[in-house]
Amino acid sequence: MNKPRILYLEDDPDLGEITTDMLTRMNFSIKWVNNGTEGLEAIMNEKFDIIIADIMMPQLDGYSFLKQIRDMDNHTPLILISARVLTEDVLKGFSLGADDYMRKPFSIEELSARIHRILKRFFSEKKSTNNISVGSYEYNHSTYKLTYKNKEVMLSPRSGEILYRLATNKDGFLPRKETLLELWGDDHFFNGRSLDVFISKLRKYLSEDPRISIINIRATGYRLIVS
Repeated sequence: MNKPRILYLEDDPDLGEITTDMLTRMNFSIKWVNNGTEGLEAIMNEKFDIIIADIMMPQLDGYSFLKQIRDMDNHTPLILISARVLTEDVLKGFSLGADDYMRKPFSIEELSARIHRILKRFFSEKKSTNNISVGSYEYNHSTYKLTYKNKEVMLSPRSGEILYRLATNKDGFLPRKETLLELWGDDHFFNGRSLDVFISKLRKYLSEDPRISIINIRATGYRLIVS
């Protein structure tokens, strides 16, 4: 297997150099840029397997960079990194389409583990080519494309995986703890809140069909219902 290609956005020269060196030693191929503007240029010219982006950067911050690439229909998995610890900062990242969020300072070993987990899930999802019906919607789990009549929406990899599980699990049930452990790696409070954000976004995506609802099962999970 080829080395995973990582686009790494970090304006701190010391942290950037250390992280790039250590990830390279762990058999990753790294392109390190100093700001979001350089990151957008790299995205236009090269293909990456995953992106790691600091939030606080000059010219174009991590949030703005993330929003722009998602608006471009680029759904490459992305990990946001920041010293910000407030819940609203974490939730903002996930609402814009981040696949994970790590707080500084972080260990390279943990970062590597999260990269491998996301890539393993991402490429296993890509193997699925089945279209599934959700009410009047059609969802392609290979392309993350959600279609309703003549309208198409490109979901993020994480939104797509959550929808796929809701639509294919027995009785449309999505267990909360199991989902957090498998997709986020742990079930602490911040990740639980971010899962709620993804569910809220899916409700909006599916709102054209009034027969569809995603209900909360208190302290247990969610259920997709098509009446």
